[in-house]
Amino acid sequence: MDVFEKEEKPKIAETRTKRHEIPEGLWVKCKSCGEMIFAKELAANLKVCQKCSYHFSMTATERIASLADDGTFREVDGDMVSVDVLKFTGVAAYSERLKTYRRQTGLSDAVITGSGKTGGHDVSLAAMDFEFLGASMGSVVGEKITRTIEKGTELKIPVIIVSTSGGARMYEGILSLMQLAKTSGALARHARDGLPYLSVLTHPTTAGVMASFASLGDVIIAEPKALIGFAGPRVIKETTQQELPEGFQTSEFLMDHGLIDLIVPRKQLKPTLVSLLDYFSGRGGRKFKAAAG
Repeated sequence: MDVFEKEEKPKIAETRTKRHEIPEGLWVKCKSCGEMIFAKELAANLKVCQKCSYHFSMTATERIASLADDGTFREVDGDMVSVDVLKFTGVAAYSERLKTYRRQTGLSDAVITGSGKTGGHDVSLAAMDFEFLGASMGSVVGEKITRTIEKGTELKIPVIIVSTSGGARMYEGILSLMQLAKTSGALARHARDGLPYLSVLTHPTTAGVMASFASLGDVIIAEPKALIGFAGPRVIKETTQQELPEGFQTSEFLMDHGLIDLIVPRKQLKPTLVSLLDYFSGRGGRKFKAAAG
C-alpha cells in the first residue's frame, strides 16, 4: 500500500547559496605576470606590481602627487580648454569627444601644469595624462607646456615634464603640429639662461611629443620597459620591410644606443630627480654621482 496515497509527498526545500558580489575595482590583474593585486596595495606601491615590477599607467594627478612635496603644488591654466576650430567631423565630432573625455577624466585637457617643490627645490612642473585622448598634443596641451617652460625661465627655476603621448592631435591639423616648434623654442630660451630641464619619459611616449620637448631634456629619464619613439615598431617594420632588433624602441634599447641617460624605477624617480636638482643647484654633486654611478 502506498503510504503517500492520501497524503501529499513531502517536498525537499530548495537551498540556494547566496552569491557574494565582489565590488568592481577591488582587485587588479597584472598585465605582465597575471598576478591579482589588491587595488589599495597597488596604489600604495605607486602602481608597480610587487611581483614582476610591471609599471601600470598613472594619471597626471597621481604623477604630480608622487613627485611634488606634499601641499606645495599649485595648478595653473586648469580652465584652459580646446576648441574645435576646424569643425572636425570624421568618425566622431571632435567637440563631442572633448566633452566625453572631460567627463570621464575630470580634466580640462591632457596635461596638468603648475609649480611646486620637489625635495625642497622650486620647480615648474607638468604631467601628461594618457587617459585624455591618448595624451595627444593639441593647441591647449602645447600652450600649457610652453607656459610651464616660460614660467620656469621667468622664475629662474628648473622645469620637469613627465611625458606620455600618442603624438600630435589630428583633430587640430596644422595647429597641433605648430606646438612642436613652440615648445622647442621655449626650451631653447630656457637653456640659453643656463636653467635645467629634466624630461621623464613614460609608457608610451611617441610621435610629435617625442619629436619635440620630450627628447630635449638636459637629462632624459625613462621608466623601465616604456615604449619610446617616433613611429611605432609595426609601422616601421611595414615601411622598411625589415626585421627589427629585439627590444626595439624600449627604454632599455634606447639607453644602450645613447638616447636616454637614465632608466629609473618609479619608486626611485623622485629621489633621483632630487639628486639631480641638488647637482644642478650646486648643493649635492657628490651625492648624485654616487647614486648614478
